[in-house]
Amino acid sequence: MSARLFSSPILAAVKRSGVRFQSTAGFNAERDAVKHHAESAANTWKKISIFVCIPALLASGINAYNLYSHHVEHQKEHPHEWVGYDYMNTRNKEFFWGKESLFFNPNVNHSAADE
Repeated sequence: MSARLFSSPILAAVKRSGVRFQSTAGFNAERDAVKHHAESAANTWKKISIFVCIPALLASGINAYNLYSHHVEHQKEHPHEWVGYDYMNTRNKEFFWGKESLFFNPNVNHSAADE
């Protein structure tokens, strides 16, 4: 059926008359209007990104660094004391790589080997 559709005399007449290409001027005018609108909108968002977002990111980064440095100083003055609760580091059997879990960090976690 598709072979008949492409070889139909109606389709051939439409191709010859150029009906498909009569609306090109209107399409080009609409496309130019969209480009003009998009250009001004793109410039607005570019200015917002440069003059608002980048300074906001820098300010929040500086704030985060300051908060972290105060936190580190506070941790040095008042170190965390380990409280050995019954439910912590409960092992029924050792892991095949040792007593510590796969995500053990000696700077943060208490060692199960110390118990």
